[in-house]
Amino acid sequence: MDELLREFLTETAESLDHVDAQLVRFEREPNNGQVLSSIFRLIHTIKGTCGFLGLSRLEALTHAAETLLGKFRDGDAVTGEAVSLILAAIDRIKTIIDGLEKLQREPPGDDADLITRLTRAADRRRSRKSRSGGTAAAERRSQQIAAEPGDPAVIRNLPEFGEGAARIASQSIRVSIDTLDQLMTIVSELVLTRNQLLEVLRRQDDSEFNIPLQRLSTVTTQVQHEVMKTRMQPIGNAWQKLPRIVRDLSAELGKDIGLEMDGAETELDRQVLELVKDPLTHLVRNCADHGIESPAERSAAGKPPRGTIRLSASRQGGHVVIEIADDGRGLDAARITAKAVEAGLATESEIATKSQTDINNLIFAPGFSTASEVTSISGRGVGMDVVRSNIEQIGGSVDVNSDLGCGTSFVIKIPLTLAIVPALIIEVAGERFAFPRLSVLELVRIGSDHRIERIKSAPVLRLRQKLLPLIDVKDALRLGTNNAAGAFVVVVQTGNQLFGAIVDNLFHTEEIVIKPMSSKLRHIGIFSGMTILGDGSVTLVIDPNVLAQSLARARSRTKVPTDTAEEKPIGRQDAVSFLTFRAGSERPKAVPLSIISRIEEVDYRKIEVTDGQYIMQYRGELIPLFGFDRQPRIKKEAAQPVLVFSEQGRSIGLLVDEILDIAEEPFDVKIAGEGPGALGYALIDGVTTEIIDVGFYLKRSGSLGRAA
Repeated sequence: MDELLREFLTETAESLDHVDAQLVRFEREPNNGQVLSSIFRLIHTIKGTCGFLGLSRLEALTHAAETLLGKFRDGDAVTGEAVSLILAAIDRIKTIIDGLEKLQREPPGDDADLITRLTRAADRRRSRKSRSGGTAAAERRSQQIAAEPGDPAVIRNLPEFGEGAARIASQSIRVSIDTLDQLMTIVSELVLTRNQLLEVLRRQDDSEFNIPLQRLSTVTTQVQHEVMKTRMQPIGNAWQKLPRIVRDLSAELGKDIGLEMDGAETELDRQVLELVKDPLTHLVRNCADHGIESPAERSAAGKPPRGTIRLSASRQGGHVVIEIADDGRGLDAARITAKAVEAGLATESEIATKSQTDINNLIFAPGFSTASEVTSISGRGVGMDVVRSNIEQIGGSVDVNSDLGCGTSFVIKIPLTLAIVPALIIEVAGERFAFPRLSVLELVRIGSDHRIERIKSAPVLRLRQKLLPLIDVKDALRLGTNNAAGAFVVVVQTGNQLFGAIVDNLFHTEEIVIKPMSSKLRHIGIFSGMTILGDGSVTLVIDPNVLAQSLARARSRTKVPTDTAEEKPIGRQDAVSFLTFRAGSERPKAVPLSIISRIEEVDYRKIEVTDGQYIMQYRGELIPLFGFDRQPRIKKEAAQPVLVFSEQGRSIGLLVDEILDIAEEPFDVKIAGEGPGALGYALIDGVTTEIIDVGFYLKRSGSLGRAA
């Protein structure tokens, strides 16, 4: 059944029940104008909705009843006969509604007799000619509707009208939001009690309570899911005002902008829905103001004059993914970096080491704006910062992708609910804490396979040939320092930041109910709340977003201090991370760590030689390999290290003998390089090191492609 028709049937059934009681009261209190206005308003609403849905039979009948009620409102005397007529009309409307519900269309019938009586009662002074004309019109109208009789008995005997047919109007009720919140609180307590019983069960090998407790756990989960459904609302509810906003912005900015929405029926928790309304609104405004060009600019670029903003939503596991995209000008990396340097958000040397994704993410920095002047729409540099912080506060993330000249898209990933969440129970300094599982990607045990390294005293973990920054949770909680022996690393992602949290031990996962912190403890930002575990103990819930912020502050403290402009030597830049290695000789070589795509360890049998050129298969493609001497030495007794670099859709690999270390030093070339492929020599950790020119090898790979 159509959703609009379903809502009409539900709301009309409620209105008709209300009208019955109000009419009886009005007959007793004919001078009560408030009751009359209430009746008239309900009948008028039903009539208007019937016209919108094309329900002509109901529209004609409610119009006649409304006309008679209008006479009462104009001051005509109220009689029992007139009230009986309106009650008869209400009964007929109920009969038609019943048929509409079961047939999903208006049932056949003739209401001319009742319409005529209502019309005559509405105007006793009308001339006979007028009355006959009105009657004839009513009769013609009823003949157009149907020729079959409208007797309720006939309707009930239609084959579709079985006694067991469920009434849509009785399938839903209106419930106060406060009642639903209270019900959610009760279910939360039930979940906690279930967890306590299961904890008791874990400590007993065999008990007669095993089966009933398992059944109780299943039923509790089912109750929890059903209650969660009552809190779910379509995300389209948060989009309702966006078409008007886009229309107003189009007029204000002098642009032609269309809005397309897909997936509005995707549901998420009411609490989360309220928290994402403002970020969605700001992103749409940002697309309209910064993304979509003027009609003249679009025509000059070969685009249609009308720009388009697209909203889409879909459910992926325990998350909802929302995408806001436009077909506008895209993000200009040069303009973003210039504005970032101008605003003091980054230095030129820091910009040089950033990837395109990192540069795009600068638009979320506090105080950043590319607007040339402050307007009522943009220019203050606070909007995108608030968008990211609001999304991350509810455990979500926002990513930006852009193609210059083609458009920009923002992808938001948010949890379905915040009420009852799965959590990983961890141990730090002998105390247990809860860690939201939605932020956990994987768990790593520190041992022979994985060890913690340090860069200027900052701990990092080499995970699948990538360096993962670490934060010691014990240190963050000021409970001491972890010795890392036998410890675990929880790999966490918050927004676009990936890091590891060092903890002492890991326990099981369980669903927890997050309770607010006591007013005396709310100043401790690292905790987002508290919960009660299955054994009855109270445990604090760690906020991974605060851990990420602590890590960012710790990393900033480990950087080499930046000299002032007056004191900075010529050619000297801020410190960058170098990967040092040996290849072709004993003298160490280095490349900036930020430009390395991956560090691979390759079996020598996967390396081939074609026309004197080394190549290997890499992610479904063949990429050229370069060495640092005429005849590179391929390791056969162990895996061959290969540094992979990528640029503009092509990749190359550099064959190295041994990876030495990672060091942070200023990018300060002391002596220029003598041969091709070398930028020069610099001091790294006090050792003269050759800095490799990766661009030289990328150009060589391009010439190889042209030659082929």
